[in-house]
Amino acid sequence: MINLEKTYKDAQAYLEGHFLLSSGKHSQFYLQSAKVLEDPKVAQTLAQELAKVIKQSGIKIDLVCSPALGGVLAGYELARALGVRFIFAERVNGVMSIRRGFEVKKDEKVLMCEDIITTGGSALEAAREVENQGGVIVGFAALANRGFCKRYGSDSEAKPTCKLPNDVPFFALGDFEFEIYDEENCPLCKMGTKAYKPGSRGN
Repeated sequence: MINLEKTYKDAQAYLEGHFLLSSGKHSQFYLQSAKVLEDPKVAQTLAQELAKVIKQSGIKIDLVCSPALGGVLAGYELARALGVRFIFAERVNGVMSIRRGFEVKKDEKVLMCEDIITTGGSALEAAREVENQGGVIVGFAALANRGFCKRYGSDSEAKPTCKLPNDVPFFALGDFEFEIYDEENCPLCKMGTKAYKPGSRGN
């Protein structure tokens, strides 16, 4: 069984500092999945382990779809491990769209895949576009769960901020539950450090 935390730390993808998240909240920790997935062998191993969990659930999957950019590598490797087709959705003028000649067939059973799911907002937005094209969402998947949504096989409950539907399974290899703060209540800000967006200082 994969030790997910060790995998992220070995890849220097488990970052500690003062981070400004896409939600606008602050955190002392950040997971940089791109660093994990830059090694094709590691990406393949993680996807194969995730595929095992999904296959054990017994759901049928015809297609994997990921929101670009973060989910593309994870989704592609997962589709390969599952032996199904892969496409991605991308944001065009602020709206998730399926382009580049990709199409979803009517009633095709689709698994949405991200690298990391926090609240699931981007995955859900891409899922709606899949449904608009006639696909049926049978599950959500990610390498890592930030702990806001209930992972398949876990005893933990979903937080109120989770946007994924309760009636569709969510698969992940493990949970990372970090404290996050509103800016006005952030202890890191009170210590005098400045939050930065991952990527803005070489991360």
